[in-house]
Amino acid sequence: MHRTHTCGELRLQNVGEKVILSGWVNQIRDKGGLIWIDLRDRYGIIQILIEESSTDTETIAKARSLGREFVVKTEGTVSERTSKNDKIPTGEIEIKINSLEILNPSKVPPFLIAEETDGGEDLRMKYRYLDLRRPNILSKLQLRHKLASEVRKYLDGQKFIEVETPVLIKSTPEGARDFLVPSRMNPQEFYALPQSPQTFKQLLMVSGFDKYYQIVKCFRDEDLRADRQPEFTQIDCEMSFVEREDVLQTFEGMVKHLFKEIKGVELPDFPRMTYQEAIENYGSDKPDLRFGMKFSELDQLAKGKGFKVFDDAEKIIAISVENCANYTRKQLDELTEWVKRPQIGMKGLIYVKYNQDGSLKSSVDKFFSQEDLKAWVDKCESKPGNLILVLAGETSLTRKAMNQLRLEMGDRLGLRNREEYQPLWVVDFPLMEYDEEMGRWHAMHHPFTSPVAKDMEKLKDTPKEVRANAYDMVINGIEIGGGSIRIHDREIQQIVFDALGFTKEEAFEQFGFLLQAFEYGAPPHGGIAFGFDRICALFGGVDSIRDFIAFPKNTSGRDVMISSPSKIDESQLKELHISLAKK
Repeated sequence: MHRTHTCGELRLQNVGEKVILSGWVNQIRDKGGLIWIDLRDRYGIIQILIEESSTDTETIAKARSLGREFVVKTEGTVSERTSKNDKIPTGEIEIKINSLEILNPSKVPPFLIAEETDGGEDLRMKYRYLDLRRPNILSKLQLRHKLASEVRKYLDGQKFIEVETPVLIKSTPEGARDFLVPSRMNPQEFYALPQSPQTFKQLLMVSGFDKYYQIVKCFRDEDLRADRQPEFTQIDCEMSFVEREDVLQTFEGMVKHLFKEIKGVELPDFPRMTYQEAIENYGSDKPDLRFGMKFSELDQLAKGKGFKVFDDAEKIIAISVENCANYTRKQLDELTEWVKRPQIGMKGLIYVKYNQDGSLKSSVDKFFSQEDLKAWVDKCESKPGNLILVLAGETSLTRKAMNQLRLEMGDRLGLRNREEYQPLWVVDFPLMEYDEEMGRWHAMHHPFTSPVAKDMEKLKDTPKEVRANAYDMVINGIEIGGGSIRIHDREIQQIVFDALGFTKEEAFEQFGFLLQAFEYGAPPHGGIAFGFDRICALFGGVDSIRDFIAFPKNTSGRDVMISSPSKIDESQLKELHISLAKK
């Protein structure tokens, strides 16, 4: 027997018991007559005591030969500690050992295996199997496990059935780039790894599986960042005989269940906001509602006063920042330089200080009277002590820039508390968006998204005005899930394909299997997919999803631990009928 207990479960009530423990040596402290070993496994840390006066010389010699991360087995008796440690659950006891066995020695680890480590990210990713021993990384994967378990528990209770779908599928033209897999048995033909199980879950609805879900791996060949990996996990769901409200209520319930069971937080009912409202009021389709600074448009108030920046602007947008009228010139200059950065793209920043005495001071006093500025203040519903920040330019660019400035001010003022949660449903997205380079319309969500019924007649002549029966769930400015009611009528699907520029032949070549299925009694259906890794990061209170994935890729899409991707042997390429172009 290697252990009777784990390193994290023994307490005062176990005093006097004889136990066997196994684990990794976390730390050794040799004080001459006394040796302490901190023994660690995934359940916790416990102190082992070796007293030179009552222990045989062989055991003492073994103890003094130990290094960090040696794997050992020890037998002994649970005793109450004289000097207790309230920082760990086992801190009131220790194990006085009778015997010690080295199960496996260890090389000196390349970095410290502890909450705070001295290893950089590249080094830790190279030795990820060691990094995973760190308690804070372990706790993140335990949180992921709990979340997955509670997702299944909730959906099982709602009579959903988990069904696996294929990983080797057909490449389709929508969305991000596919990862392609050559087929040996079908020369010069390729599978694609799924960006999502979209068509398969719709086929399952045609098959009569009225409530499907899957916690599934998906793949997208796109540039990486903190919340994006080339392979990621979705909670993928679909329901038949539903309208939008049925889907929203079901999955709002799931997220409320997760917060209650995992964090003990009771979320209120989720408010609804249209896409247009989100863009006009916050410059983003995933607004962070933990704080104010709602946009105010000053076009009618600020144009025509001789200030060229405003007179030439397509859109003038302001936000009111509470209790910042005391900002210094240096602070305001720094903000101005911040919005001029290439990633923001603005030419400058205008400000108005609404002082506590009611006076107004701006960077454009030369062009605007106190009455003019007071009109701005009233439009922004600002209060004395507030600072109004104004950006002007092309509509889309200005809204995006003000969104980023709003979030930046929220961070600077400590308004984005990670322990506060403000959920939101964003609905009525545009069905299509126009690609200037390609000269055609693209589906904003995917080509199977149903238009809002009232907008169907606009599809042929004014596709820009057509709203999608689509929805996103947003929490704290993070889109954690999105979906739509699907098209289940073959004729409507063809109308949408026509609007997207697909010929009948192209549509049938890409999606013929789905179109044919729709001819055999497809029920009304809709669904949603959640970014499971993002949910884990949200619950863990961090931005990066990487530590919630056991073996992630780096920002170049490489696994430095196993050196992947890697060169392929010429014989393998020949077997796949592939020849590589010379660089």
